[in-house]
This record gives sequence, structure tokens and C-alpha cells, in this order.
Amino acid sequence: MNVEDYLNRFKSDRETVPNNRKCKALDLALEIRKFEIELYWKRATYFWAFIAAAFGGYGLVQKLDDPEKTLLSVLLSCLGLVFSFGWYCVNRASKRWQQNWENHVDILEDAVLGPLYKVIIEKLDDHGPLRRIATGSAPLSVSKINQMISLFVVGAWVVLIIYGFVPTAWHAPADWLRVLLQSAAAAISATTCWGFVRWGGTGQGASRVIIHPPRAVEAVSNVAQVLVEKAPSRDQ
Repeated sequence: MNVEDYLNRFKSDRETVPNNRKCKALDLALEIRKFEIELYWKRATYFWAFIAAAFGGYGLVQKLDDPEKTLLSVLLSCLGLVFSFGWYCVNRASKRWQQNWENHVDILEDAVLGPLYKVIIEKLDDHGPLRRIATGSAPLSVSKINQMISLFVVGAWVVLIIYGFVPTAWHAPADWLRVLLQSAAAAISATTCWGFVRWGGTGQGASRVIIHPPRAVEAVSNVAQVLVEKAPSRDQ
């Protein structure tokens, strides 16, 4: 597409003037999309704080000269695993809703103002490949990279959990109470992560709701008032 073809896409046509409802729908879709992007990074900051605290606690535990160091390391690793996997799931959920409103904008903008959002304009870069890599742009998704980083952090916590079990397995005789507690922590963490995927989804099917009309609420209120008036007094 050249510049002339791009500008022709924005020429107004009296027969295709968008109605007020489409304009409002586009404005609302753009506003909600912006709101979803803001929420995305606020949620990421929330999880970053907890994950950083878990890594810091894990590092401090490694400096301790305590027989319970292994147990504390596994507990902190399990805590970090849950927060990291939760961060990964929230990233995917946020991306889904962001894409939903982006798709709304893609459909509505043609009838209102033209293909402004879906058309990408890039400057031709005549510099060498080394300079393009160092200073140029790239068709990469920030949210996808963030999602892959969260998955990488999940893998790092899994490795630390396994590493926490190795010294216990080499001990002779084994401290079975410590092994039991570490196994319980790992099992609870795995179950929690499974619950994120199994029960953390949004409702897709039809849901049943009960709507009480104002008259019904008023009738119940009147009945309650009559019962209060007829109730015998304690002083009688």
C-alpha cells in the first residue's frame, strides 16, 4: 500500500457516514482497551513485588547456618512458584481481554474513521544490519515477551524446588519429617497452579441469574413491616 492508497481509505462518503452508535462503540472500545493495558502493567507490578521478595528471602536463607535451611528454601521456592505461575496465568488472561477490544477496534474503525489502527507505517532503514539491530525497531510484542519471561521464572522456581530436595535425598538417614513437609509444600503448590488453570477461567457458558423486580422487593418489605407490627411486645 502506498501513501495515496492509504489516504484514499480515509475519504468520506455520504452513503457510508457512520451513525452515532458506531462512533460511541469505537470510542468505548478504545477506552476499554487503554484501561486493559493499564491494568496489565499494574498487575505485573503487583506480581513482580512478591516474586522479588521471594527471591530475596531465598537468597537470605542460603546464607543461614541452620539445619532447617533446606526446608525454608523449599517453602520459599514453592511460594515463588505459585506467584510466578499466577503471574503467567494473569498475563495470558490480560492479553486475551486486550486482544478482544483490539478486535472490536479493528472491526469498528473502518466505518467510522478508516483503517488507522490496523495499518502500520514504517520508515525504510537503509543502515547496515548491525546498526538496525542496535538502534532499530522490531516487530516484537511487549506483552508476549513479558509472558515468556514469566514462564521462564516459573521454570527457575521448579529447578530451585528440585535442588532443595537433592540434599535431603543424600542425607543418611533421611529426615522424614523434613521430607514430608517439603513434599507437602510442593504438592500444595502444584495443586494451586493446577487450580489456576482448572477453575480460574472466565465463564463461557450460559449462567443463571435471578432478577427481583421492584414490586417483589417492595411486597417483601411490606410483609416484613406487617409482621413486625403484629409481633407481641416483650413488655406484655
